[in-house]
Amino acid sequence: MILIQRIGYYLGGFSIGLIILAFFLNGKKTSCSYGLDARVIKNINSKKIIYNDVFKKQMQSFNVDSTAINYILKKGDINFSKSKPRLKPCGIYHLNGYYRKKSISINIKNCDSIATIIDMFVK
Repeated sequence: MILIQRIGYYLGGFSIGLIILAFFLNGKKTSCSYGLDARVIKNINSKKIIYNDVFKKQMQSFNVDSTAINYILKKGDINFSKSKPRLKPCGIYHLNGYYRKKSISINIKNCDSIATIIDMFVK
């Protein structure tokens, strides 16, 4: 068997495998959150998110809407040096992100079934 035939058989089998994977994984909610940031953000977003009263007042004073908060919760980065993840009973995480040229930092209390946004800083 010459090299061209081997490459042809390989590519044929590989493409059939890709089609089968696409068929089985189509419509499934699969994700690849392997990084530590991605796992924590996915964990927070899978829970019911509650706004603290102090946080609601800060949103009004900094003129930040819930769209910006949702964007930071999806695309933000966690600063683990300012976070306290092993705090009992609920860990506290510090999220940083940018929305419309504003630097927004959020502190979130992550419990078993709910996540409460405690406060926010805007620069």
